[in-house]
Amino acid sequence: MDPAQDSPDKEQIFNDDFLGHPKGLYVCFATEMWERFSFYGMKYLLLLYLTKYHLFSDGAGLEVLGSYAGLVYSLPVIGGLLADRYLGMRKAVIFGGILLCLGHFLMAVEGHQAVQYNAGSQLIADITLNDGSVILAGTVLSETVQIRDLAALNIFYLAMALIVVGVGFLKPNISTLVGQLYDKDDPRRESGFTIFYMGINIGAFAATIICVYLGETFGWGYGFGAAGVGMLIGLFTFLKGQKYLRGLAEPDDPKLLSEKVIWVFSREHLIYLAALLSLSMFWLIIQHEPVVFAAQQVLLLVSGVGLIAYAVLKGTKEEMHQTIVLMILIASTIVFWALFEQAAGSMTLFADRVVDRNLGGIEIAAGQFGSLNAGFIMLLALPFAALWVWLDKHKLNPNIPVKFGLGIIQAGLGFGALVIGARYPNEAGQISLWWLVLAYLLHTTGELCLSPVGLSAVTKLAIHRVVGVSMGVWFLATALSETLAMRLGQLAAIDISDPQNLDIAQAASTYTQLFEFLMWTGIGFGAFMLIISPILKKYMHGVR
Repeated sequence: MDPAQDSPDKEQIFNDDFLGHPKGLYVCFATEMWERFSFYGMKYLLLLYLTKYHLFSDGAGLEVLGSYAGLVYSLPVIGGLLADRYLGMRKAVIFGGILLCLGHFLMAVEGHQAVQYNAGSQLIADITLNDGSVILAGTVLSETVQIRDLAALNIFYLAMALIVVGVGFLKPNISTLVGQLYDKDDPRRESGFTIFYMGINIGAFAATIICVYLGETFGWGYGFGAAGVGMLIGLFTFLKGQKYLRGLAEPDDPKLLSEKVIWVFSREHLIYLAALLSLSMFWLIIQHEPVVFAAQQVLLLVSGVGLIAYAVLKGTKEEMHQTIVLMILIASTIVFWALFEQAAGSMTLFADRVVDRNLGGIEIAAGQFGSLNAGFIMLLALPFAALWVWLDKHKLNPNIPVKFGLGIIQAGLGFGALVIGARYPNEAGQISLWWLVLAYLLHTTGELCLSPVGLSAVTKLAIHRVVGVSMGVWFLATALSETLAMRLGQLAAIDISDPQNLDIAQAASTYTQLFEFLMWTGIGFGAFMLIISPILKKYMHGVR
């Protein structure tokens, strides 16, 4: 049966409601909530796991996190294209969900903890190094030696590859599906997306409380395993709720998808097979961050220049101006997200090593501070939306470039809070957790000024014929900023070969130098955006 014939008309949509919205919305809400639960539960454990359990250096751990985060935000561009052209959203989400479940459960395979023998120590037994060589008992080590479980690490990299590819298939298509549930003129459309995005933040908030607590308290495998259970629930929810999607997520051309291409393999099977074969490539790439970083820069440069060239050759004068403005706005988001995404990197290590995390006799796990962003969004998203409406009624609503500038400045001010807090350590040299809370608050208010406004700006400023490509450039910029964020975090890499003798004051000084640099970067670039905003506004030709 042709899925298009099964699609409901507007009257049917309004007759298939639950609490005023299509039932399919709540299926997407629950699926995305659990997917984000698994994603953030793993993300805020990742760096701590690598540095504490497998004894990676700060720099090496940040490289892995940068590769992973950069790929996670790059591959949805491909997953979205495959779903639009061939698979349809339902098949893409299910396939992505299966890969995610496998990846998260494999993350729970810890292997044995890395062992370190410090330089100058005398061995009391023979040890076998990772390269197979043996150092005999009685040897006095001239340099520090580490022995890691390489088999477990190889499984770890495979798990990350599964998650990267899985997110690529699931993430863009579950969001697109929400939009398909509403007619373009449906007045409930905007509130439907608000409900959906609330699911994202509920999942992120719960994950950074539950998974991080389990991982740091009972064992890393429990935290990663809990993330896997969350993804399994999300996949089960989507499978059970397919009847409420009313055929809207089916492929446009089922015959094209089922057509035999090579031997007995259909086009659909080849897509799945190619995705599985790509796991070996991503297994390798995740371990080589410079490759990810270089590829991101090339892709972003080519696509950005290509869009401008298209506007010059095919667009009107106004469209050319608007495209150039859009590229400037997208470039500015790289600065914002490179600051904002310190949360899972340098800010998590800072919380673990420098912050006094004791609150009323309860010690808060370092990764749990990541929940503050999602928590603040849930509290502030609606007030911010109401604020823009109120300002607009009074003709005071800032234009898009001004909001971008204000968002970037607030990201810088968040690090300013940490710089100030470092001046007031306690007797142990630790910094009050409330300065970190303030930093997350400022970063969240900055995000609310920039992120939702930016996504809307892409749809308004991009030439209609290439709006999909323009959105892809937006996400490529986000992917680049993820990798760049971890590179910036490496500026505060600390030698923790002997965690028991960590000099807290020295660590605080190192992190403060990084945060001061990030503070002035944010404030300076944000001010620059405010200065050029009148020019950008002029060339937006009335777009608000």
